[in-house]
Amino acid sequence: MNSYRQPGLVLTDHRFTVPLDHADPGGERIEIFGREIVASSRAGQDLPWLLYLEGGPGFGARRFTGAEAWLGRAVREFRVLLLDQRGTGLSTPANRQTLPLRGGPREQADYLAHFRADSIVRDCEAIRPRLTGGAPWTVLGQSFGGFCAVRYLSSAPEGLDTVLITGGLPSLDAHADDVYRAAYPRIERKVAAHYARYPQDVERAREITAHLAEHRPESAGHRLTPEAFQSLGILLGGGSGSHQLHYLLENAFVRTPHGTELSDTFQEGMRAATSFAGHPLYAVLHEAIYGQGGRPTAWSAERVRAEFPQFDAARALAGDGPVLFTGESIHPWHFEVDPALRPLRETAELLAARTDWEPLYDPARLAANEVPVAAAVYHDDMYVDTAHALRTAAAIRGLRTWVTDEFEHDGVRAGGPRVLDRLLALVRDEV
Repeated sequence: MNSYRQPGLVLTDHRFTVPLDHADPGGERIEIFGREIVASSRAGQDLPWLLYLEGGPGFGARRFTGAEAWLGRAVREFRVLLLDQRGTGLSTPANRQTLPLRGGPREQADYLAHFRADSIVRDCEAIRPRLTGGAPWTVLGQSFGGFCAVRYLSSAPEGLDTVLITGGLPSLDAHADDVYRAAYPRIERKVAAHYARYPQDVERAREITAHLAEHRPESAGHRLTPEAFQSLGILLGGGSGSHQLHYLLENAFVRTPHGTELSDTFQEGMRAATSFAGHPLYAVLHEAIYGQGGRPTAWSAERVRAEFPQFDAARALAGDGPVLFTGESIHPWHFEVDPALRPLRETAELLAARTDWEPLYDPARLAANEVPVAAAVYHDDMYVDTAHALRTAAAIRGLRTWVTDEFEHDGVRAGGPRVLDRLLALVRDEV
């Protein structure tokens, strides 16, 4: 173990080995990385543990610099473990560079089938006794981390002291199609709100889309297409995302000796905002996190989008309507425009066709839940449907909700210590 310091904190890096397939404990093993963080003033004390599960899928745990966001509140009473879920961060990374070690697309798809919430929870349960001595711990799950927390409640509640969920209550039984049928109208509302705030962006977005449709430029190997431009709407799910999007659009064009062109500033900003190089599993496994019930996901977001023709950029340009941005959805064209994803296209196709996904949640066990649980549900969250979240909240015995429109999906980061404070107060009956 390697320990070091940041202002007010002591950090210790941990590496664990776990089975790739927990049903085959004697088989291949992979490495899981976790970073322990404790307040310097309490480093030698016996503190309860809080496990943080990041959103995603496909993102390593956030790399904090000091006691930022919710972390400062957490280290007042917990020893915190920031877990890089399998395949992310320093946990046996899975990406276009490493996956060919598995073999071809079929072998890669079979390997990645072990990277969903069920396996992540089994990893947590393998790690917990080594850190806590067997004591249960508190879990804080953000977004997809909340999905993992609900899986934890379904499969290993004995490992849990308390569960805190922020923007991450999944539907227990919805197919991916149901998720996206609920998502597109929600995304459209977020786009309308953005255009109401920045009406000048309506025409600017049309101009950019038309330019991309005609010229199809590339930036560092990224193909800048109208569909890729529309995917910038993912920014609208965060508290400052509308402003970030506006500032990106206002720098779109420059005059050159060859006429008006897209600026390098805009092209680089668009590339950076839409690249999956740092989190490829987000794209490869995104629909697989909804896989249950013997049905393939079969590029659900792309199929369901056809039911909402207002999102068709060519149709918008042919008329006088606004170009609508899209949100948290993955499409086959992502694996054509992004160089980090192109080598994984066939692997993604095989995962989209897969039908043998095991059920992730146990409604009967959740209905009998005895673990204290509190969840922040963000009103009209662009990423997680509020109606789905509230139905799940009602299905988990004893769960207390805090429904708020004070924050967007990133409330646990943007809200500093307030969100964690509120959830701890709820599970402790202090409010």
